[in-house]
Amino acid sequence: MGRLTTHVLDTAQGRPGEGIRIEVLRLEGDRRVPLKTVTTNDDGRCDGPILEGADFTSGEYELVFHAGDYLRRQGIQAGEPRFLDVIPLRFGVADDSQHYHVPLLLSPYGYSTYRGS
Repeated sequence: MGRLTTHVLDTAQGRPGEGIRIEVLRLEGDRRVPLKTVTTNDDGRCDGPILEGADFTSGEYELVFHAGDYLRRQGIQAGEPRFLDVIPLRFGVADDSQHYHVPLLLSPYGYSTYRGS
C-alpha cells in the first residue's frame, strides 16, 4: 500500500521542526483541492502517514509548510516580511503503490527537499 510522509528538520538549529502546520492539497488542472491539514510532532514528523491507501492516488500534490510561524516561535530574527514564510512544495506521484517521503530541510534563508525513503 502506498503512502505519503514528511519530516521537517531545522538545519539552522540542528533539531526537528516541531509544530509546523502543513496543508495537503491535490492539484487537478488549475484547481488546488484541499485534502487535510497536519502538524509535525516533537520529532518533526506527522504521527502517521499524511495520505495512504485509497486516499493516496497517482497525480500531482502540494504540501504547504507554514515555516514562518515556526521560525517566529523559535525567536529567530529574520526581518519582516520574512524571506521565507509559507513554502509550497509541488510534486508528482507516478506510482501510488510506493512510499513517497517528502522531507523539508529548513533554515531562515533557505530550504531543500528530496524524495526520501
